[in-house]
Amino acid sequence: MGVLIMILALVAAPGSWLRGYISEAGAPGLPLAAPYRLGLVLLAAGAGLLGLALRRRSRLVALLLGGAAAFAATSGAVPCSSRCPLPPFEPTTAGDVVHAAATIVASMLLAGAMVAVAACPALRPALRRPAAVAAALIVPLGGALGLIMLLVGRGPVGAALERLVLLVGVGWLVGTSLLTALPRTRGRTSPAPARRDGSAVR
Repeated sequence: MGVLIMILALVAAPGSWLRGYISEAGAPGLPLAAPYRLGLVLLAAGAGLLGLALRRRSRLVALLLGGAAAFAATSGAVPCSSRCPLPPFEPTTAGDVVHAAATIVASMLLAGAMVAVAACPALRPALRRPAAVAAALIVPLGGALGLIMLLVGRGPVGAALERLVLLVGVGWLVGTSLLTALPRTRGRTSPAPARRDGSAVR
């Protein structure tokens, strides 16, 4: 639900959603700011619930997802100002710094959760393989995005990278949640029916 609300808010917002930072959709004063921030908070709640679902298999994964959820919720609760200015290129407010820092930390913890899931032998391969692919994508993309934000600032390349990072992170969360919620039926066999004399039918 959080993902759907965020996408609807981004697409329905005036202007092209492919420009600027994604968080600009939640800046105060915009018509769809509240739905966007609500979607982000719901997405954070989903990450936290996924961590709870996996806590028996890996406490590390649960802690990383719980931390990512907490910082993502903070990012949704503390919006940036118009155009989401970031240092050192633009003057910023305290809310801008808190929002940006929470978003960055949440992304790093999410990437750590992907690596932890991929390396956890207690989890089945159906969960570990997508996590390995997602981690292999999000780590270099996130690193490149961080360098561009620090050295270049706002621009089309940074906007494209940010959306790719979001796509990988959200896609992994949704996919892993579905795989975790679906019952494991593969490899299970039903017991053979028994004859009246107690022997099994083959």
